[in-house]
Amino acid sequence: MMHRKPAAKIGSIGVTRTQLAVEAELGWLFREQPTEDYGIDAHAEVVDADQVRGRLLALQIKSGSSWFREQSPEGWWFRPDIEHVQYWINHSLPVAVVLYHPERERCYWQLVNRETLTETSRRGWKLLVPETQVLDERARTTLSQAAGGDPYTLRIRELQLARPWMERLAEGTRLVIDIEEWVNKSSGRGAISLGVDHEDGRDPEQIASWTVLLGLSSYVDVVPKMFAWADVSLHAETYDDADYDDYPFDRHDWGDLHPYMNSANEVDFYRLELTLNRLGRAFLLVDQFAAEGRRQLTA
Repeated sequence: MMHRKPAAKIGSIGVTRTQLAVEAELGWLFREQPTEDYGIDAHAEVVDADQVRGRLLALQIKSGSSWFREQSPEGWWFRPDIEHVQYWINHSLPVAVVLYHPERERCYWQLVNRETLTETSRRGWKLLVPETQVLDERARTTLSQAAGGDPYTLRIRELQLARPWMERLAEGTRLVIDIEEWVNKSSGRGAISLGVDHEDGRDPEQIASWTVLLGLSSYVDVVPKMFAWADVSLHAETYDDADYDDYPFDRHDWGDLHPYMNSANEVDFYRLELTLNRLGRAFLLVDQFAAEGRRQLTA
């Protein structure tokens, strides 16, 4: 019988408490990130008056009393390794460190940038996490400003974040989007997940998931814009096997993108396939040039 390590339990509680703070206190969306995103545990997406505008913060979450041992008059010193600092400074999103204090049951935060980082005498780095910076509604203005940017910057961030998925498509991986749309919710609340279709007859292997609030906007109109770097089409196998006889609405009203199933007249289910388009291919070339300085003569 396998036993869960205490550190793993504390770490999980820290992520859960951070999610609660982001969703309940800030009123934003929380997206836990896959383990391959080095040094980033989650994204927090700003919501203004139920409108999601693509403004994101990357979060590194640390849990446990050990992170609060090195006190200062203002709070606590957090000492990241050099590799994490370099990764965070060069990240496409602004980054915040969140420390969860299990005894106080509170999350404390600090933005990571060249102004908040302090170089040590041994050429390392430390970051002051103030005791006054609790992750609650008082943090909303500062964190929202940190996540902001002009439309150009936000669009480039969106492409940079999606680069690993573009690369998978370029390598021949089959990526699909699963959508659950709560059709009777005025907030347009729903869930989207991205997965790999291994073409083995099983459900896709989920690699990312997030909650969305689209208001009265149509998922059919908005989802292709969310994945602007890919063409979106129906997942052929899923729709070939769908039983439309039990669907409560008239199929003749459906457009090119439509649900394959409805549950209790409450939730529409979609499964859509992504194919890398001209924007995605062009961005990969530009991104490679920016990273390596090598010009490719052929796409």
